[in-house]
This record gives sequence, C-alpha cells and structure tokens, in this order.
Amino acid sequence: MKAIDQYLEQIEREIKNSKLDYKTDEVGIVQEIRDGVALAAGLDKAGYGEVVEFESGVKGYIIDMMEDSVGIIVLGDYLTIKSGEQVKALKYTLSVPVSEKMVGRIVDPLGQPLDGGEPLPADAWNPVEKVAPSVVYRKPVNVPLQTGIKSIDALFPIGRGQRELIIGDRGTGKSTIALDTIINQKGQDVICIYCGIGQKNSKIALVSELLRKQGALDYTIIVSASSSDPAALQYLAPYTASAIAEFFMAKGKDVLVIYDDLSKHAWAYRQVSLILRRPAGREAYPGDIFYLHSRLLERACRVEDSQGGGSITALPVIETLEGDVSAYIPTNVISITDGQIFLETDLFNAGIRPAINIGISVSRVGGNAQTKAMKQVAGRLKLDLAQYREMAAFSQFESDLDEDTKKLLNRGAKVTQLMKQDKNKPYRLGE
Repeated sequence: MKAIDQYLEQIEREIKNSKLDYKTDEVGIVQEIRDGVALAAGLDKAGYGEVVEFESGVKGYIIDMMEDSVGIIVLGDYLTIKSGEQVKALKYTLSVPVSEKMVGRIVDPLGQPLDGGEPLPADAWNPVEKVAPSVVYRKPVNVPLQTGIKSIDALFPIGRGQRELIIGDRGTGKSTIALDTIINQKGQDVICIYCGIGQKNSKIALVSELLRKQGALDYTIIVSASSSDPAALQYLAPYTASAIAEFFMAKGKDVLVIYDDLSKHAWAYRQVSLILRRPAGREAYPGDIFYLHSRLLERACRVEDSQGGGSITALPVIETLEGDVSAYIPTNVISITDGQIFLETDLFNAGIRPAINIGISVSRVGGNAQTKAMKQVAGRLKLDLAQYREMAAFSQFESDLDEDTKKLLNRGAKVTQLMKQDKNKPYRLGE
C-alpha cells in the first residue's frame, strides 16, 4: 500500500510541475480558387483585412466576408493553391514595411524592392488600410506647394495638404504635369511618391530615368503595380503609397503623392469585385466604388503638430474618354478632391501646352495657398483669360469688332502665349 501511495504522490507532483504548452490556430479549407481570388470556409473568427497563409506558403488577405465563407485576395502566385488545402489566419492586418531607406527606390505594393538593389530594412510596419485623421487634428491648407508650372501656380494654386485632380484624355500631358511638379520640389524639403497603377513597365522605367537625370530620384519613391501584375496588387498600390506617405508625415515631413492613375485602379477593383460575385451597379462597378477613392484621398491632409505636423498632398490622375468629365469615375473623384486641372485634346493639338482648360479647371483652396507676390501678379489673370476664351468663340462670327473687344482679344492671345511652357522645365517662384 505504501508503495502505491508514494507512486501516486510522485505522479501528483509531476502533474503540478508540468506545464501544458498548446497553441490554437484559426484554420479553414480552400473551397474554390478563381482568378487571383480564393474562397475559404471555416475562418469564423478572422476579420476584414486580416492576413492568411495557404499551405503552399503563399499569403493572402481577407477582403470579402459572407455567412459561411470568406473571399481572400491572393498576394502572389494563385496557381500554386489547390482546392481543399488548409488556410491559416495569422491574426494581424495587412501592413507594409516602411523606412527612410525607401527614398530613391522602386518598390512593389508589398514594399519589396523591384530595382534589383539591396533588401529594404523595416523601420516600422504601417497598415495599408487606415482611417483618415479626423477634423480635430487637421490644420488649414495655406502653405503653397509650387508646381513650377506658370499657369497652375498663377491660376489654380495648390497648397500643402490639398488634393488636386489632374484629368484629361489620353496623351494630353497629365503625367507630365505630375512629373514636372516632382522635379520642381528639388531643395523644397518635400518627399515625393509616384504611384504607377496598371502602367507599362517601360513607362515606369522612363519615369525613373527622367527623375534620375533631373536629380529628383534623391527625394522620390516609386511604387509600381504594372499592367502585368494581378488586379489584386494594382488595387493595393495606392494604399501602400499612402501608408508610406503617412510614415513620413508622422515625422513632420511634407509629402507629395501622385496616383497615376485612378481610372485603372477602379478597373482593378471592379475586376476583383466581379470575381467575388458582388452585385454590379452603374458601368458594372460595385456599389462601394465611391468609398474606394474617398477613403484613399481623405488620408491626404495637413495635420496638427501633436500628430507630427507634416502633410500629404495628393495629385490623383484620371483618364477620360472623349473628354467626358460627366462619366461615373470622373464625377466621383471630382466630388472628393479640392479642385481639378482639366487638360483638353484640342488645346494640346493647337500647341497650347500645358493644355489647361481655364473654364472648367479650379482650385477650391484658391488664394489661401498663394504667396502675396503671386496674388498681385495673377489677380485678374483668370478672369481675363476666361473672358478671352468666350470672346474668341463669339468673334469668329463677327466681322467688325469695336476697339475694346479688339484690345481684350489681343491681350488674351498674348497672355495665352505667355502661359505656354516646355515640359520638364519648371520655373522657380522668383522666375
């Protein structure tokens, strides 16, 4: 009996001293694999935007949540995933590595280098999706951001923290205006981010070469999701650019972000949504297409010193078809931004470059973001040019004009010539 008691005591002691080590995982099963998107069942506790890992080692993140399954965007080669394999939730939301060393580099929408250079360290991880700063933490936009383009700085001044849309048909010089603005930030202590969405790889190569020649790559980051990348990565690219910009804004820097272009971004999101079988609305876009761009562009602002005191200025680009500004995506983005610069094919072909339509273009921040000197020079300019355009249209039918009209037409024609400017030759404020 004594031996049995000792034996039981020993077992009790060992049970007390032993620690049970166990780890639980949220695991699901892949039901279906579609074009860049996987459907999985069983991930009941996973949340929106959470990163998951497939058995094949490929990662993805949750974008769609149904009653009994989740839709996962695959970040990598979806052809390696098989139906019926396990998928594991990793309990963190999608974030990208950000660091000071990114400046001068070309990265993909997951923050990995594309230029064949050394790997980038991660100073921090910023979430790709983030709620924009609230009204309480915003400062008014009243510090100018000089574009170096005479007609924009004089007529439609852009302030730090503003969102100004560049809109126009193919080949009217939209990207040129954006790139000239980057080139003009030399020595202005502004970090620039060029985000190419669905662009050809050759165009991204040309952009980086141009910036390198002009010495602008020293303060620029290029985020590229090319047309050969999956729609999922094209959809992510602008949010990644915004996450990188927020890293610098929190350090008190002024950042300029160019989204080139948001039409292709909307197409990519439409493709992903249709693959997920979401109901299609106008022009086959899903119902939340407005929210897609509003949550992106609202992240551009100028924040209080308590939040770092930096700013993000956004220049989104939208491509129109046949100059139709009243199409679905253009009207959406016009209503989100603080003004637009409308480029016209007819003006471009007539040799007026930049081909800015003075009538439709506007900056809703206006003179607040203009220096006093520029205000004095450019005060009446916009009115004169608008009157000239109108008068020029009427005077085609009129043969004998009075002296005042002739003077106005003469002055308007001269000012129009004055506003012409060669590409990649931005002017400093003093000039």
